[in-house]
Amino acid sequence: MPATVLSSTFCAGARQKATNIATDNRVSITIDHDTTDPMSIEGLSMAAHAYPVTNQAEIARVIELLGAKFPEYGSMPQPDPAEILIMRAVTEVISLLDYSKGFGHADLIEISEDELT
Repeated sequence: MPATVLSSTFCAGARQKATNIATDNRVSITIDHDTTDPMSIEGLSMAAHAYPVTNQAEIARVIELLGAKFPEYGSMPQPDPAEILIMRAVTEVISLLDYSKGFGHADLIEISEDELT
């Protein structure tokens, strides 16, 4: 069984992103930083399946974590949990990108549930 990597996102439940994922839950996730030199690209690219989070305590925790990470948004109205969709990404493959080893270089990493527990 693929491992769950805590990667949550939220969007309005009626938006195109939610509709697309409900139709086909395959998603790609990238984590990197901006660079002006393409040969210094480093980051992660992940292939995953997205599943809705329905546990209300977990939803509240994700909203809390996002508020702690982005305190500059604290003065904005908080999202109503009933109007948003929070998704959990279950990864299958992680590509570790390191273009300093050559343009397009990626090391593929497959993870399993028992590697995280």
